[in-house]
Amino acid sequence: MKFRVERDPLGDVRVPADAYYGAQTQRAVENFPISGLSAPPELVVATVHIKKAAAEANGALGRLPADIASVIVRAADEILQGALRDQFVVDVYQAGAGTSHNMNANEVLANRAAELLGGARGEYTRVHPNDHVNMGQSTNDVFPTATRLSLLAMVPRLLDAARALADGLSAKSRAFAGVLKTGRTHLQDAVPIMLGQEFGGFAANVTQAAGDLERSATQLLELNLGATAVGTGLNAGDDYVARAIANLERYTGTPVRPAANRFRVTQSMGDVLAFSGTLRRMAVEVNKIASDLRLLSSGPRAGIAEIQLPPVQPGSSIMPGKVNPSVPEMVNQVCFQVYGCDAAILAAADAGQLELNVMMPVMAWNAIHATRILTNAMRVLQDRCIVDMRADEARCRELLDRSTALATALSPYIGYAATADIAKASVKTGRSIRELVRERKLLPDSELDAILSAEAMTSPGVPGQKHDEQQTNPDAPGGSGSGAGNRRSGRATHAPVPPRATRSRRVAAPRQDHGRAGGGRGKRRR
Repeated sequence: MKFRVERDPLGDVRVPADAYYGAQTQRAVENFPISGLSAPPELVVATVHIKKAAAEANGALGRLPADIASVIVRAADEILQGALRDQFVVDVYQAGAGTSHNMNANEVLANRAAELLGGARGEYTRVHPNDHVNMGQSTNDVFPTATRLSLLAMVPRLLDAARALADGLSAKSRAFAGVLKTGRTHLQDAVPIMLGQEFGGFAANVTQAAGDLERSATQLLELNLGATAVGTGLNAGDDYVARAIANLERYTGTPVRPAANRFRVTQSMGDVLAFSGTLRRMAVEVNKIASDLRLLSSGPRAGIAEIQLPPVQPGSSIMPGKVNPSVPEMVNQVCFQVYGCDAAILAAADAGQLELNVMMPVMAWNAIHATRILTNAMRVLQDRCIVDMRADEARCRELLDRSTALATALSPYIGYAATADIAKASVKTGRSIRELVRERKLLPDSELDAILSAEAMTSPGVPGQKHDEQQTNPDAPGGSGSGAGNRRSGRATHAPVPPRATRSRRVAAPRQDHGRAGGGRGKRRR
């Protein structure tokens, strides 16, 4: 390999002859052979946008000669179109504040701009990395601005993926609206629920988390570009700041603005931490969904097996025919990594001192990495799992019919203690709840079907009672006066249901379908 010799404030440095970077980048390459990871493309693009915006602003203000401003802009445009990306070589684990990354950009742009003027790489007589490319800037305002621009550029795709996932879950909620199944709490049988209601909850959680992400991202719109070293704006100026940030808005289509307080944004990376926190929240919601899909699809013979996930690859090198929930398993691992990224960002955000937080490089990489992998994981989860998922309605009904949690509907009529006794007897003997109630003559047969209707238990109210009766009859189970009466007597009202109480709706809910949108299968017989 051929080398050229450059000189920086510390002395001579051998740089590969064909490199567009220079002495300070080469020192960083030698000093930080840590991970093999270099600046992510989003950070490179954001940094180059900043350099272009600054060159245009300084040129328009007459601070930078027009010909030099022009070639810096041309060099920046080449990189933005994909050229010279292999010249950004500094490891993500580098000296504090990102000075090495900033100088990497300055040197690449200076050398390419010099070439456009007919000069040679490494001379820096026509275009200088510090004097021209870095004019009016400091790493301490360039790197925070680049971090924010990187994340803002990624947010639309992140939100699109989240909303596509929420829409896919909502579609399954409608498709599964009439599928009755056993609810589960503490991983034990609980009262009935519609599979559609369960998936409706999944969708709502993703939607809520997406809203939090969108709101937190607005904090990133404040840029400290022009703050220079400590926030004072030394060697910059308000005219430069206004022009440079207006240029960034024009390039990116993002409504960025000067920070209301440049010292705040220079001292603290709290806005990035806040964004990471909402990213973690999204990961928590998505991780639970992936874990629940694995549980609900477990089997296919000796597990829950209420849903069937699309097979995407063989599941075992030793067990023929085995198919695993591969996509949800991948999603779990991505979410764990997002948690780790957030933990690193938290530690780094907590390490700010006085006028600057120098731990920005590790924060930028982790925030960008977490955003990218969670975006892709949500997209794959929707496209390769949710969309072709099916419900096993017969299996759902089989497990529901074996559950003793149906006895819960008896409590308003025969009391908690008697209901518990029925449930225990059912578990011990294997006999059904209905059979045991009839044997003990606790309720008339004419009303038992309405009270033990699993479908009726998936909506608010007391099964077996009409809505108007619950509102007007204080002595009816579940009526407006039943709570007080029960407390006075110390036991439930055991009176049989009045003859007019048949299967009907009872209590209003925020949605008329109580989360069971769609299909006729979810409608009750009247």
